[in-house]
Amino acid sequence: MWQNFKTWQKIAAVSVPILGIFITGMGNGWFGGRQSNGNIVTSPRPLVSEIEKGENKQILFGDLHVHTTYSVDAFTLSLPLTGGEGTHPPADACDYARFCSSLDFWSINDHAEGLTPFFWKQTKEAVRQCNAVSGSAENPDMVTYLGWEWTQVGTVPSNHYGHKNVILLETDDEKVPARPIASAPPPGSALEALQNPTTFWQRTGIGLASPFAPGQKPSAYLSATTFFSDIAARRQCDMSVPTRELPDDCLERTHKPDELFNRLKAWNTETIVIPHGTTWGFYTPAASNWSKQLAGNMHSEEFQLLFEIFSGHGNSEEFRPFVAAQKQENGRYTCTEPNHNYTPSCYRAGEFIKKRCLEKNIAKDICEKRAAEARQNYVDAGIPGHLTVPGARPADWLDAGQCRDCYLPAFNYRPGGSAQYILATGNFDDNDSKRPRRFQFGFMASSDNHFARPGTGYKEDKRRGFTESIVTNTELLKGIIPSPSRDPVAESRPFNAATAKIHRLFYIEAERQASFFTTGGLVAVHSAGRDRTSIWKAMKNKEVYGTAGERILLWFDLQNAENEKASMGSVVSMKQNPRFSVRAVGSFKQKPGCPAHSLSAMGPEKIDRLCKGECYNPSDERHLVNRIEIIRVLPQTYQNEPVKDLVEDPYLVYKCPATRSGCTFQFTDSTFASKGRDAVYYARVIQESHPVINGAQLNCEYDDSGKCVKTRPCNAESDDNCMAERPELAWSSPIYVNHGSIK
Repeated sequence: MWQNFKTWQKIAAVSVPILGIFITGMGNGWFGGRQSNGNIVTSPRPLVSEIEKGENKQILFGDLHVHTTYSVDAFTLSLPLTGGEGTHPPADACDYARFCSSLDFWSINDHAEGLTPFFWKQTKEAVRQCNAVSGSAENPDMVTYLGWEWTQVGTVPSNHYGHKNVILLETDDEKVPARPIASAPPPGSALEALQNPTTFWQRTGIGLASPFAPGQKPSAYLSATTFFSDIAARRQCDMSVPTRELPDDCLERTHKPDELFNRLKAWNTETIVIPHGTTWGFYTPAASNWSKQLAGNMHSEEFQLLFEIFSGHGNSEEFRPFVAAQKQENGRYTCTEPNHNYTPSCYRAGEFIKKRCLEKNIAKDICEKRAAEARQNYVDAGIPGHLTVPGARPADWLDAGQCRDCYLPAFNYRPGGSAQYILATGNFDDNDSKRPRRFQFGFMASSDNHFARPGTGYKEDKRRGFTESIVTNTELLKGIIPSPSRDPVAESRPFNAATAKIHRLFYIEAERQASFFTTGGLVAVHSAGRDRTSIWKAMKNKEVYGTAGERILLWFDLQNAENEKASMGSVVSMKQNPRFSVRAVGSFKQKPGCPAHSLSAMGPEKIDRLCKGECYNPSDERHLVNRIEIIRVLPQTYQNEPVKDLVEDPYLVYKCPATRSGCTFQFTDSTFASKGRDAVYYARVIQESHPVINGAQLNCEYDDSGKCVKTRPCNAESDDNCMAERPELAWSSPIYVNHGSIK
């Protein structure tokens, strides 16, 4: 027996250290590899830009909001355990943009918070490679821009600034920032997950489970441990040190936009910053609005030039006078009352609890008290408010939290971040100025695709892959996205992120939100040439517009400017009534499948994997433009002037003749001179309807009073494309007409 004990002692002396090394290796990602850039197709591609005869500029289409699996969230969703289809590195994005969606330009925008020095270097190399295969610099088949996303999420309205894409003109190492500048979210913010997505033991568990994981070789999961370990190992930059003096391999984080702008300015390189997702309640606190971003240096007229009005996460155009919660004098937020077009989710939570309470024959006054507690618990919880109602199913929430009469709105709509609100608001801090400070954005749209697929809106097909709708009923996601208790008790339960099981991740309404994802939009530029500098100049001049994905042609000009006609995006000063011209031409109808040049360049296997068998493949026939709407916004002339009185939507409607050649008309604002106040105008083009993915969103059934009484959310696991008839839209950049002289 003593000999057996000594034998086991020797075995333990050897095996325990080996096991310790093995576990340490798993947790630190020693056994996995890193994603490569992939292999870019080198074949040339025919030019496909829209060039109109008689015009001195051509219309080019692009996507300035694209993620690859170098982003933490995109990589996580690529794993088989989350229902993913495998990694999609930058080479896939380049190939997709050239041969699937046939774009003229695009930018890469992976989340800076997860971009390690290795992946930032890889990103720069991939961008240069994609430009190299696109032909001559003077007339390339496509231009690729370098960039990243600054992904800020606040915990309350006062510290929330939101997401912004950073786009760079240059690509050479010596001309761009040494590292992407990330956000530093407040403690408790959900975006902490992008900066430290896993713990040591979670990584170890992923690695140890890899041999038993279904759907892919263990190497995929071992690579995940390496990916997450690299992120966890980064050291924080000393933010008291100027950005140019920092080491290249630290994580540079800024808390607010002014800090981001200051650090970008230090690099002295051409940069455009584009806010996006501004109405998206997935991460935006309920009472947030954009007014505070006009204060001090929170806005930069030098960098922040464009605004993403539409993306694969929905529309951010329309203002509505509702808010999900209001701030009281004591500083606490409370639930607001519903109206005909909006029911706050917090209010719906109270209805749940009250109904259950009364069904248990509990006294009415007690049930009323519980309903009030439920409403407050929801507001206090913030984004994960739905977790305060035990046993609530996605369909039970009906259309609570949603904008009922908006065009494909973002989920849990926040009107204080809408384009119309932003156009109307002003900052009056400078008492010496005759004109308050205002935003003067150009409007654009993009995809926000997370699977390296720029420009997915060319066909309404392939909901899984061309939109962000993903499988959520998987074991891994069940473990990291908490759900309310299945027991529908008659009392609300407070939610505290600090004590939750996994407090660093989004507590999302994954099932309901899956009904709000679209194939995404496009940005169009009026450019003097196809080259990088010409496209950049058009963006800097705000000669841009956005579409909901279709390649609608749009011109919007002021005809009686002092020197010459002023194009969309212009800021002009005049006292006479402004006269405008608008022209729109419908997009080409699509043929099924892919054109011969795409099939030849990519081959059937890659066409099937990346393009899913469908490419931009235009016929010779165009869609009809049904009408053009003009929206007029009268910016605030005094502090707290009600925004609802300043947005005229629509100000004017022109019904277009049923002709494939397009629609043209002119109009004059006959009241501008007499009103004596500044005005902003933009055109909204409405193309004929056709079936659109998630076009009906929650698929509400309404009673005679117009109230939603039943929903059929488009389940994330469903292979159904969830089609419904919707028109296709395009939005011009505004023309800003100041009354009198500009100070």
